[in-house]
Amino acid sequence: MQDGLKIENITNIINRKMKTRITILLMALFVSFNISFAQQDEECMNNLSIFDSYYKSKKYDDAYGPWKIVREKCPKFNQAIYAYGDNILEHKIKNSTGAEQIAFIDDLMLLFDQSHEHFPSKYELGEMLVEKAELAYKYRDELKKSDMEIYNMFDNAYKKDAKSFTGAKALYTYFSLAVDNFDAGAKTPDDAQKMFDKYDDVMELVEGVEKGHIGKLNKLVEKEEAGTKLSSKQERLKKYYEDSLEAFEKVKSSMDQKLGDRANCEVLIPLYQKDFEENKNDAVWLQRAMNKMGEKECTDDPMFEKLVVQKNTIEPDAKTAFYLGVLKEKQGNNAEADKYYDQSFELETDPLKKWKLVMRVAEKNYKRGSFGKARQQYMQALKLNPSNGGPYLRIAAMYAKSANNCGDSNFNKRAVFWLAANEAEKAGRVDGRLKSTAAKTAASYRASAPSKADIFSQGNSGKSISIGCWIGRSVTVPNI
Repeated sequence: MQDGLKIENITNIINRKMKTRITILLMALFVSFNISFAQQDEECMNNLSIFDSYYKSKKYDDAYGPWKIVREKCPKFNQAIYAYGDNILEHKIKNSTGAEQIAFIDDLMLLFDQSHEHFPSKYELGEMLVEKAELAYKYRDELKKSDMEIYNMFDNAYKKDAKSFTGAKALYTYFSLAVDNFDAGAKTPDDAQKMFDKYDDVMELVEGVEKGHIGKLNKLVEKEEAGTKLSSKQERLKKYYEDSLEAFEKVKSSMDQKLGDRANCEVLIPLYQKDFEENKNDAVWLQRAMNKMGEKECTDDPMFEKLVVQKNTIEPDAKTAFYLGVLKEKQGNNAEADKYYDQSFELETDPLKKWKLVMRVAEKNYKRGSFGKARQQYMQALKLNPSNGGPYLRIAAMYAKSANNCGDSNFNKRAVFWLAANEAEKAGRVDGRLKSTAAKTAASYRASAPSKADIFSQGNSGKSISIGCWIGRSVTVPNI
């Protein structure tokens, strides 16, 4: 039941699938015929017009008859057959029971097949197979489908066309079923490895979609920050990318929760010890094993060092440099650790992967209390991924934590909170996902700043105050 709720929550964020077929402009459906006018069938033309009229009025039962005639007589006549047919049949499924409902479900399965058959450029194979799997999952009780049968449907989509397997809800369902099947099975080490591999497979798909969205979102944010107003279409796209990224963050969080203790150190260490010799020259296996142990905080075990050193021997890269830094940090040698962290930044050429590394090291410095260095890295992260406002909130928090140490008077110490509030507000400006959090955070900081009465008594309204110590910034006192 909890998994079902997670899946529905993911779906709600992205407004129930946002199917590409429904985004097609209605007028375009009736001008982009795939056969010439001379070849068009008059009966199909008339019935197309009829079911279009009923469909637009949401009279799906009335639309069903003429739609079915066009679908059966002229399956390649117009894309509207499949764009509208999806919703028409879904309406029929929801309003029927028993054998009649099963027949409509089977017919919708067939419609998905036909959409790809007749309009392959509009309905990609992976998209079609995923929709069939989602339909089977939704009506698994009615269809008497087992978790393994439905998992195999999703797995078929992944194997045949992974690049089109991009839906947040579907990706989580796919992984969730993999874990459920593991729990229902023998739970051997080989089964555990397959489950961990599926986690990595799905996570790579999620991150691939995220990368595309982040790249497009960053361009829009950079345009806004440069002072150019976005068009209404660009505003809608920005909101879509932000909502989609929020959905995928929820997918990743839900995946980690689902995996839970099935991937703790007690499970991972003996598994990797057992398989190390067989896979020690497999860079992908070593990378995934390193990542998993790093994510689960198994870095104190000698097996982690063994994996890192071996990966660095056969294929040194930014990630191995980062983990060598982790090892040095564990040994208490922060200076050496920082050298490796800097090396990892230099080696990584992918902006998004580099952003993740920079953020991880910035967080380490934040927790150490090395605020000056952390700010430098957070600013670097903002350049790599300007649409993620998280670093602004961290910088704001560091300013607030330093207020008592960075002012030469009580007024100036409290003035640091204006600086913190300004940084927090930047987070909401560049990142719509953080708008509410940023506004609340900024308001709490302003509540700790000097009051109007304080400003009046100091007589410094509108003046600039220099903030000392590591902050090294100035802030303008509000006018009263």
